[in-house]
Amino acid sequence: MSDTTTIFEQEPDEDTFGGRFSRALDASELSTKDLAWRLGVQLATVRAWERDRSVPGSHHISRTAGLLGVSLSWLLHGVGLGPSGSSEELDSAIEAQFEKLKLLHIETGQLIGQLRSDLDRRATVTG
Repeated sequence: MSDTTTIFEQEPDEDTFGGRFSRALDASELSTKDLAWRLGVQLATVRAWERDRSVPGSHHISRTAGLLGVSLSWLLHGVGLGPSGSSEELDSAIEAQFEKLKLLHIETGQLIGQLRSDLDRRATVTG
């Protein structure tokens, strides 16, 4: 963002708070555990922020943005300075997540098939 550009001239990041928080945490040098320790909160609390189950209180939100290297406005509203990293790195990370999701989908299908077979076998034994 140049010196003459304001956050109001940007397209907002339409992701949820948890999505922006998670991306910023991934782009930072911190682990989830390290961030929780530095903020003085439980690990489960940080994980809830990542999953949009809760948001940091006013006493933690500014420090969280600072530790993650993003602006408070970006973290809360999706406008302003987001995590650094090239679009190629982001594309690569998204592609890796997509490939992992495809593998999980295949594995889930196999497990559903096995469960169906087990249920059918049980029905013939007890039926």
